[in-house]
Amino acid sequence: MPFGAPRKPTSQRSSSRRLNLQRLSPGSRSLRSRITRTRHGVVASSNVSAPLWDSWKPDSTTPASAPSLSDIFWPSAGAFAAMAIFGKMDQILAPKGISMTIAPLGAVAAILFVTPSSPGARKYNMFMAQIGCAAIGVIAFSLFGPSWLARSAALSASIAFMIYTRSTHPPAASLPILFIDGAKFHHLNFWYALFPGTAGCIILCLIQEIVCYLKDNLKF
Repeated sequence: MPFGAPRKPTSQRSSSRRLNLQRLSPGSRSLRSRITRTRHGVVASSNVSAPLWDSWKPDSTTPASAPSLSDIFWPSAGAFAAMAIFGKMDQILAPKGISMTIAPLGAVAAILFVTPSSPGARKYNMFMAQIGCAAIGVIAFSLFGPSWLARSAALSASIAFMIYTRSTHPPAASLPILFIDGAKFHHLNFWYALFPGTAGCIILCLIQEIVCYLKDNLKF
């Protein structure tokens, strides 16, 4: 601007900027919009969602190098020890017709030993979901019997319960169906909310502490 030339009012400058923005190509406007939204803490959903085929690829956030032998051995050894303990408990509890070796505990062991920092491994999520979903299974069986309606209602109610209580723990969603289809658990009634799922999780949490300690201190 030449020296001494009158300056444009603020309103005129703002309007000229808007006109310049309107002349931008659609791609430039889209880029500017994404930058603005990111600057204010809002990211467009199109930027967050990955292409459909990305979920079929290995996680790119994990290290590219192969895990060490100790990172493989200790979680596997922990899972072996957990199932051995549950198997011994099954022998003790066999006269009462109760089994500690249930499929959901295998999934819990995988989460606790392999991904201990994941949301599903949080103690609140685990115990809240285990107790709540097991109780939901008992209620559904009491209302509808061993039917498809009981399974459907129990599973949907379990998912709603985990969302509402913010206690997402996927293995717990199988507890209601296990109770409805497992005649050997029916006599437990609401004790099923504490045994074998919750009791088994307590044992797995103790083993998890040992596994995490060995992973951190005994590497090879």
